[in-house]
Amino acid sequence: MYDVSVPVLIHSLKALAAILKKAEAHCEARKIKPEALLTFRLFPDMFPLTSQVQLASDFAKGAGARLSGTANPSYADEEKTFAELQARLAKTIAFLESLDSAAFAGAETRMVKVRISRDIEKEMTGQEYFNRNALPNFYFHITTAYNILRHNGLELGKGDFLGRNI
Repeated sequence: MYDVSVPVLIHSLKALAAILKKAEAHCEARKIKPEALLTFRLFPDMFPLTSQVQLASDFAKGAGARLSGTANPSYADEEKTFAELQARLAKTIAFLESLDSAAFAGAETRMVKVRISRDIEKEMTGQEYFNRNALPNFYFHITTAYNILRHNGLELGKGDFLGRNI
């Protein structure tokens, strides 16, 4: 489980960090207030860019913690700038890098509890949790962050999303 989770999550978080650097440079070059992108949402009932990054971070660290049986660090969700989002991603990557791969032994069959919604908590195997909950949610929020930035004129491509240049 370590090999199919932690390196994958770290790689995508680094790709997201690179995309956010491009977004910040885009704001500077075009004289756009960063808040215009950071608070943008694709639809009124969707979360803004800052929340998308925070949630991607949450699903990554939550997966690492649950699969390794370690405590899930709590972050305050107070980021309002590109620099603060970069710091959060760096902190999440550092947490994932700190996890001992040996702690993931048996994680695929270990039962984990996860809150599916405000009212629903579900117990499932580690493999089921990662494949059906953590990873799809992680990619949903990274994809939505990418789409927010692409919608706002950033010249991003599939290679940026896949992290080919990191």
